[in-house]
Amino acid sequence: MAALVGGWPALAQESGMRGAVDEQEINQELLPGASMASGRPTLGRAAPALQENAPVPPYRPTTVAVDEPSAADGAQPSLFQNNDAAEAAFGAAPAPVPTMRPSTARERTEAARQRLAQPPQTPTGRVAAETATDEDITTGTVRVDTVDSEIDLTVDRGAERAEAIEGLDREPEQNPYAPLGLRLGTFIVTPSAETGITATSNADSSPDGSSAVLSETILRLNGVSDWSRHSAAFETYGSLRESISGQELDEKEFGIKGSTIIELGNEFRAVAGAGYVIKPESASSPVIIEDTTSRPIRQIIDANLGLEKDVGKLRLGIDGNIERDWYGDAELSSGGTVSQRDRDSTLATLNLRTGYEISPALTPFVAVEVGRRFYDEKQDASGFERSADRLGARAGLEFDFGEKLSGEFSAGWLREKLDDDRLAPVSGATVDANINWSPQRGTNVSLLGSTIIEGTTTPGESGSILYAGRLNVEREIRANLTANVALGAAYRDYTGSDGRDVIFSAEAGATYWFNRYFGLVGRARHEELNSNLPDRDSKTDSVFLGVKMQR
Repeated sequence: MAALVGGWPALAQESGMRGAVDEQEINQELLPGASMASGRPTLGRAAPALQENAPVPPYRPTTVAVDEPSAADGAQPSLFQNNDAAEAAFGAAPAPVPTMRPSTARERTEAARQRLAQPPQTPTGRVAAETATDEDITTGTVRVDTVDSEIDLTVDRGAERAEAIEGLDREPEQNPYAPLGLRLGTFIVTPSAETGITATSNADSSPDGSSAVLSETILRLNGVSDWSRHSAAFETYGSLRESISGQELDEKEFGIKGSTIIELGNEFRAVAGAGYVIKPESASSPVIIEDTTSRPIRQIIDANLGLEKDVGKLRLGIDGNIERDWYGDAELSSGGTVSQRDRDSTLATLNLRTGYEISPALTPFVAVEVGRRFYDEKQDASGFERSADRLGARAGLEFDFGEKLSGEFSAGWLREKLDDDRLAPVSGATVDANINWSPQRGTNVSLLGSTIIEGTTTPGESGSILYAGRLNVEREIRANLTANVALGAAYRDYTGSDGRDVIFSAEAGATYWFNRYFGLVGRARHEELNSNLPDRDSKTDSVFLGVKMQR
């Protein structure tokens, strides 16, 4: 009975059926010597006596507690401290239960071991890793984008803040010294004026000319239309040359020409043009008038009208041309004048042209020309009928490679048969060219070539064929400095005689612009004519220095 009563407290604890328990009572019941040692009175009933040498089971709580201070340190004996006597009664002491560390500490230790096992990181990689770790940890409220934040909404440029005019980023001008021009209705016109002094070794370029100092002025007015569909352009000029000293000279010249292209629709285009020139007859003219003080005035009026049609890659064209020449009277050195009315004539031609576009840049073509030259006088002063029928044909190539290279060239045959059987027909091969080439930016090369049949009133002669060509090279050295070089050559073959003329010219010049409106111009020119006919050779050297104004 005593053993049953003595084991009841332990049984009650294991079964969980216990009420309020005082620790002092438990110590007195299980450790009778504890109350005496502590010197404190025992409360409650007296503990029953234990059987001698009966083993007392140690107390094992259901939860693991941290280590309490031992009695050796002077603390009060407790049920919850280790009891060496009780453990000795059960034999070998059980292994102590390890203290459990918080889970967060264990995770940090494992992370540290992993970091030590990894290879060392570079500074850049370390910063990237730390940044990624910080971004993965949410430490506050995260802002959520709006529904349309991912939509690329185009902002109206008109709603942007406007910068001051002085601060606008303007594109640099390609040619800051080019004329701006003036608006005249639907045309942009560019006026210019050039004036200066010319020193020459041959004032009128005649075989017996002499040196002189001349005042030379040239006025020009060019215009181009600003139309959306059609186009038009015109050029006009006037020049005046007067002697300041040396050989007497007073020459005036005026010219104007214009052209237009009208789009008619359905791949039809109308092309029209007209021109007028009045000037003294050239000193190299094939007609020689002896004992004159000045050359006669020559006037030329020309006009053309054509129609073009594109049919697939086929290019069709037809145009008519009319040219009117008339001459003023020649003044004789002995007094009086000599009429030149027997030289007045009108040339009317009709041209048919067909081309095929083998590529967007190349169009071979063939052209046929028919016409007639009418002289106002049926017979000239020598009794010859000089009106003639005209027939010609040529083949060539038209090309357009954009701004780099464009133009056309052709070769063929041209013939004029005069009404007077005593005069031989004027005929020969023809070469024509109009080529523009820009090998690099700021450099322009142009080549012009033409073949012309010239009439004459020299007795027994039918006329002549003139082959003329001119090569011009212009180079923009700086934005305000332009240089040019020109070479010209011409060959005249007289029909009905063995006469030959060779004409050569060379010119070099430069223009320096102080600003967009005012510049300095200088040029030097050499020209000579060599002929196997008597009294025709001439040579001229001249130098010009002046100023040029434009708008």
